[in-house]
Amino acid sequence: MSGIARNNNGFTLLEVLIAVVLLGILSAALYGSYFGVMRARDRASSGMESRRELGATLDLIRREVSSAMFKTNSANELHPLKFVVEDRDNFGAPASTLTLTTLAPPTSGLTHGESGILIVTYRVVEKDKKLSLRRQERDLFSEESIVIDFPQMEQISSFLVECYDGSKWVKSYDSALYNSLPKNVAGGGGSVRVTVQFVEEGKPVEFTMLSTPRIGL
Repeated sequence: MSGIARNNNGFTLLEVLIAVVLLGILSAALYGSYFGVMRARDRASSGMESRRELGATLDLIRREVSSAMFKTNSANELHPLKFVVEDRDNFGAPASTLTLTTLAPPTSGLTHGESGILIVTYRVVEKDKKLSLRRQERDLFSEESIVIDFPQMEQISSFLVECYDGSKWVKSYDSALYNSLPKNVAGGGGSVRVTVQFVEEGKPVEFTMLSTPRIGL
């Protein structure tokens, strides 16, 4: 009877170690790829959210500037109309403050004296070493001092508002001193320029919006 030689000794220790090492390398590569994709997805999602906030913010400011209201105020004017830009900075980064009287639909949060004429203020606030743009509004003719304050855009790097005074762009503007709203640049280049900067994927990204007040009193 012929017999067939069989090797039932199993795997050697060296073979097992090699298999374990190869499995560890493969697992590390797979996990690295997975978490890399997840980080890229999170960065893309964060960038899209920042751009959505930016688009909504710039569009809102554009519409409010376009509907800005001003007239020469008499000494006994109870509710003066204004357009004021203050040049401020935060450790060297532009952090303008914009206050204007604008025509806008009444906000549901205002329940008394809703006239549709609002005093709106945009200002930069620092918290935990992060800058955010906040927006305040109140009804011009409200008998109660109801102020709505909420974050408009989170984690910005800078917020710069510039006005054209008829000869040059300036970072400070007061309609009471100029006795007018900002002038339009010849050729329709706008009269108010707003620039917002934020960081996307570790790089600074900057967007600029131009608008011109169109309501005359």
